[in-house]
Amino acid sequence: MHNKTNPVVMPRRHFLWETCGGVGAIAMAWMSHRDAVAAQVGPRATHFTPKAKRVIHIFCAGGVSQVDTFDYKPELEKLDGQPLKNMGENKGFFGQPGNLMKSVYPFRQHGKSGKWVSDVFPHISKQVDELCFINSMVAKSNNHTPATFQMNSGYTMNGFPCLGAWLNYGLGTLNENLPSFVVLPDNRGLPAGGSINWTAGFLPANHQGVAFRTGNTEPIADLNTPNHVAPGSRTKGMDFLARVNRNFNKEHSGDTAFGARLRSYELAARMQMSVPEASDISGETVATQSLYGIDDERSKNFGKNCLLARRLLERGVRFVQVLNGGSFGAPRINWDGHENVKENHDTQAATMDKPVAGLIQDLKQRGLLDDTLLIWSTEFGRNPVTQGLGAKGRDHHPDAFTCFLAGAGIKKGFVYGKTDDVGYSVKENPVSIYDLHATILHVLGIDHEKLTFYHNGVNRRLTDVHGEVRHEVLA
Repeated sequence: MHNKTNPVVMPRRHFLWETCGGVGAIAMAWMSHRDAVAAQVGPRATHFTPKAKRVIHIFCAGGVSQVDTFDYKPELEKLDGQPLKNMGENKGFFGQPGNLMKSVYPFRQHGKSGKWVSDVFPHISKQVDELCFINSMVAKSNNHTPATFQMNSGYTMNGFPCLGAWLNYGLGTLNENLPSFVVLPDNRGLPAGGSINWTAGFLPANHQGVAFRTGNTEPIADLNTPNHVAPGSRTKGMDFLARVNRNFNKEHSGDTAFGARLRSYELAARMQMSVPEASDISGETVATQSLYGIDDERSKNFGKNCLLARRLLERGVRFVQVLNGGSFGAPRINWDGHENVKENHDTQAATMDKPVAGLIQDLKQRGLLDDTLLIWSTEFGRNPVTQGLGAKGRDHHPDAFTCFLAGAGIKKGFVYGKTDDVGYSVKENPVSIYDLHATILHVLGIDHEKLTFYHNGVNRRLTDVHGEVRHEVLA
């Protein structure tokens, strides 16, 4: 009872607990437990000894043509202009198959491994002895959005946790001042499906990717300290607030939800100091910036993102995804070469080739490649036939495409899998995206069948009920 002479003060959460009861109380208890679990920091035990402790994923949105980049097909030159026999079901998106078209670029052998790479990638071709190519990738969808979802989350539907979120959940953070999972979008637009591609899905929300605003002086909106506040005053103010919050948390130790949210806000406060420093590349040498193509207007923006990715990895970020290509509107700014594959790939390769090659070289010379896994992928490939008779473009093709890996735990100068004579179907060792994800988790010390989260009556996992570790690509 409450009156003026004998007031009874009941905190709001205690009032809700006492009055709601039943399902409401159960729900509140679950939410508090969820937040407490979400707030756990620090590295966690793995199922076996990991080869890598961090990951960088270069994702090329739009569908890179395998037969014009990494999957050399001399037979395609001989059959140029002829119809594709025994094609079977057409897996193109627009359903207008034309005739076979030879690669729009010459191919050459590179490195000690003798790997064939087309002239569209003059810089990446110099790094082939560090790379492991998987020429036999297979996707489930020929549509950009579900295919992009699958490459990121293992599912063609939205709402499932992405790879970075699973790693954040399974391995924990390596630092207390930056997010564990950062996404660096292309400043020209987002990939198909947008920010769903770095969602935490049904995992605790703190495992989702934090997208930086690339090409902007303020990487994260509303994070910067106000200009009129001196750093010293800001630090003192944050210290005072931390003491107040800690005292409150100590007095209400049973309120785990508050503790979880407190740690989230404290991370945001620390990010005010750490993000500007991490994203400032002005201290990098001219030679380093040139290595990433920042001195070339075509590759400048993507090169900055690749250099920023390296800086984030150095500062303890667990997973960094760097996106190349975005907008699917008009004009199309990605690897979706429907109308003219050469014109399209010329433009996109000029943005991506030198920065990625520079990133690989820089990681190696700094010793970071020894415990970093680098992934380069796209959502599907492109058809070896033209999109319509007499056309210059290629349609979507999910039945055969190429990805490559590099770094910790991965064979160097190695090619795995094989497609048929024209690059239409996988002939040897097909690799599903489930297999790719299982292999990535394995390199990080995780058994893909044991990394689970209970949701809607099911122990969910990144690889669903599929996936096989491809030990052949492991060093």
